[in-house]
Amino acid sequence: MGVIFDDELKRLRSHFMEMGIDASEQIYQATRAFVDHDEQLARQVLNSDLKINDEEINLEKQALKLMALQQPVADDFRKIISILKASTDIERLGDYSTHIARSAISLSGRDHDAAIENQIEEMMMIIRKMLERVMDAYVYTNEQEAYEVANEDLKVDLIYVRQQKAIISALTAGGKDVKAYENYLSVLRNLERAGDHIVNLAEWVIYSGSGKLVELNPGKADPDLVKRKLAEQ
Repeated sequence: MGVIFDDELKRLRSHFMEMGIDASEQIYQATRAFVDHDEQLARQVLNSDLKINDEEINLEKQALKLMALQQPVADDFRKIISILKASTDIERLGDYSTHIARSAISLSGRDHDAAIENQIEEMMMIIRKMLERVMDAYVYTNEQEAYEVANEDLKVDLIYVRQQKAIISALTAGGKDVKAYENYLSVLRNLERAGDHIVNLAEWVIYSGSGKLVELNPGKADPDLVKRKLAEQ
């Protein structure tokens, strides 16, 4: 392809990276607001909700224009499609951030469980690192890095299942603020789903490089894997 196409593809990738960086920051800020009981920060996250949505729309327009005007060959076409598909997963990360921010507001004034909040914070840090690594993998079409990032999602799943059981046990015992623990379950679920979408991003890295559509989510490939790992601990 010509110089114009190469320049436009670089711009598309740059905008895609910016979208990923913004999503990473939103997840961080939303979870921070939740574990620090910072209602003001949570409202700031909600106020920035439209930014990633707008970025996805603009990126889609840019990608479609590039395909229509430059008519890329198969390999370049695949790179553009992978970015289009992956941008949808990043947009979902933004949605989960707003859900977590709303849970932070809902938790305001209620009982807190420091142990669960520490685990939520750990989940967030794993997810944020996964996202940073998978975005780097996009830049260099690093398929090996994509596989390694996908395997990290098992850590997220293990925390989610352990804390889900702990919450159910605490509620069964009674004497707990049910609404507060519902918020904990909601945040844990949102972070677990965020991890799944980052695995999707890793799959699009593979597709961009080789054209292969693969299933990298370890929990989906082996439904009993999380149970076995929990039993080993």
